[in-house]
Parts: sequence; structure tokens; C-alpha cells
Amino acid sequence: MFFIAYLIMARGYWLINSNGSKVKRFTVNRASQDLFNKYVFIDNGKIVGHLGKEPPLLQKREEFKLEEAREIWKKLISQGWRRTDLFN
Repeated sequence: MFFIAYLIMARGYWLINSNGSKVKRFTVNRASQDLFNKYVFIDNGKIVGHLGKEPPLLQKREEFKLEEAREIWKKLISQGWRRTDLFN
């Protein structure tokens, strides 16, 4: 899947919800000691101020196995979330 390849090359990838109020950032946990599984952090945040002019306020971080993160990504896309480059 495109976003997983992108995560490996970049520091993270952002999704924004349909009304532009919430964001999620997916990043690979490069510090994981697990030799058999890759892990992805999903940071949850909200937009403060003007969209794209100020960084979002990240409020919560969760860690998932790569396969779980893929399923979360797919579910969010199906719910109307979209990729954004506003915060890179």
C-alpha cells in the first residue's frame, strides 16, 4: 500500500477528517526492539487556529502493529478522512 511505503521513506503521514477539525499522523516506530513485527505510532490531534498556518495540537499517541495500522488507515479513508501535506 502506498502509505506504508511512504512511511518508510518519510517521517510520517497525515490524515485530516472531512470537516477539517481533527488529524492523525502515522509514523513508523524505528526504536522498536521487536525483530518480528513493525510498529506504527498513530498520533491524534486537533486543529487550532487557522488550518495550515499553525501546527495541530497532538493530544494522544497510540502504538499499533503495522497490520493493525493498515486497517485503521483503510477504515478512516472509508469514513471520509483524506491525506494531507499541510503539516509536513
